[in-house]
Amino acid sequence: MATVETNGAKIYYEVHGDGPAITFAHGRGGNAASWWQQVPFFAESYKTIVFDHRIFGRSQCALEEFDRSLFDSNLIAILDAEGIEQTAIICQSMGGWTGLRAAAFHPERVSCLVLSNTPGGMNIPSVASALAASRREFAGHGVGTAAVADGFPMRHPEASYLYRQIGSLNINLPEDLSGRSPGGVTPEDMTGYSVPTLMITSEHDQLFTPDLIREVSTHIPGAKVIELPTAGHSPYFDTPDAFNKTVVAFLSEHI
Repeated sequence: MATVETNGAKIYYEVHGDGPAITFAHGRGGNAASWWQQVPFFAESYKTIVFDHRIFGRSQCALEEFDRSLFDSNLIAILDAEGIEQTAIICQSMGGWTGLRAAAFHPERVSCLVLSNTPGGMNIPSVASALAASRREFAGHGVGTAAVADGFPMRHPEASYLYRQIGSLNINLPEDLSGRSPGGVTPEDMTGYSVPTLMITSEHDQLFTPDLIREVSTHIPGAKVIELPTAGHSPYFDTPDAFNKTVVAFLSEHI
């Protein structure tokens, strides 16, 4: 457990295990604790890094300093603090803003990229529409319901409770971040892009549909898309075995 100061924020992170480096970037409803079903699995073979985005969890950042366009440089600061030259990045939802920016603007630091249920902040009209709809979904039903597969809260009330409790650790997070720096990338930023990229989508994702993810993939050179059946917006949480196996198969090809 450590912190690094960067761009007006103190970023909390953890390093587990040893081996090639991999870093997990959480979504809007989570923080470093979200990856409790991944850390023990991946730390057996990889140096596994989890962190709290600025203003989330145990990271400290003034609200006026919240800026998604700094997500990638915050991650690079963690790598520099740990003396890590290169990492794979596995992203969930909002974490895709971190991962795709890092891969686009710091490709020498990224061995490969997994974008799970995220458009990575790609600045195209369909993504803007999906983001607006997702804000309404979160407002109407809450993160713990909208971010998992239909019926999951009823089938697994204890896990849904845990999901909400993890989100409640974001004590400094305002209810609405939509008016703050959008960050992300443009299709033009993808010119010359060469980082091996896997996009994971899910049959029952209510926020970023499989069709949207496939459209975004056309703007990321070489991106591969895999759809997980039965999963919702957060397969790392509601179908962790399938998620972990999919990710480790991709990692084994590239690091």
